[in-house]
Amino acid sequence: MLEPLQYEFFVRGLIVATLVGGLCGLIGVYIVLRRMAYIGHGLSHAVFGGAVVSFVMSINFFIGASLWGFLSAVLINLTTRKRSINADAAIGIITTASFALGIALISRFKGFTLSFEAALFGNILGVSETDLIAIVIVAAFTTAVVFVGYKYFLFSTFEPDVARFYGVPTGWMDTLFSLILAATIVVSMQILGVTLLASAIVIPPVIARLLTNSFSKMMLLSPVIGAFCGLAGIYLSFYVDVSSGATVVLFSALLFVLTLAYTSVRQRVGRIRGRLAAEAPVTASGDSHTFD
Repeated sequence: MLEPLQYEFFVRGLIVATLVGGLCGLIGVYIVLRRMAYIGHGLSHAVFGGAVVSFVMSINFFIGASLWGFLSAVLINLTTRKRSINADAAIGIITTASFALGIALISRFKGFTLSFEAALFGNILGVSETDLIAIVIVAAFTTAVVFVGYKYFLFSTFEPDVARFYGVPTGWMDTLFSLILAATIVVSMQILGVTLLASAIVIPPVIARLLTNSFSKMMLLSPVIGAFCGLAGIYLSFYVDVSSGATVVLFSALLFVLTLAYTSVRQRVGRIRGRLAAEAPVTASGDSHTFD
């Protein structure tokens, strides 16, 4: 069981995957509650386009891709507000166009050296100390922002119109959330890949939502579940020899199925107990009447 820990690259990947899982779980709570699960999938594709543009223009990957993802998210919000266009349609148009731009640039510039497969599906072997530092910085910044702006984010998520009436700067809150979401996606690409990143953002908060109806508890459970899935998924990938991102997502999906089964059984048992409790006084009353 301790064999993987002998390799420095694996220990680094394990730490990074745990941080990324917790970070995605934290951000995912707001994504799921806002019913914008598709934005995680879409922005990951948009960031891929930004990564390719950064390479072509010789710009730092983290800066270029984060800025590209942030601008894509802001553009989605502006398009949704200013025009009679649904959020899912705006996400689909903007993010797929960005992804297609990345593909076009790869085919045009033959000198593109970044691993296309690693960008799409993740690669634990490619995790560097720079990646680790970037993830720690983004995780710390995101946690601080969510903690400080907890009430504002909560109000904007559940009652955006009412929040705007009471003076909550919902526009700025959406912009700030777009920034931390883009940064999260950028630092998570190396571990999970573009195609699998959305699942890491959506599954942990959905599992947490099945386990509790409390928003505060969900905010605590989701990052813990995400971190656990990242840790266990990367650890399992060493033994099954499967892509790290795919293993993390498959483990998360398995945990979701088990949680769904558990909550379904618990609800059924609760209904049966409630029915029996409701029928018990009637039966006792009937027996009493017979003996009289």
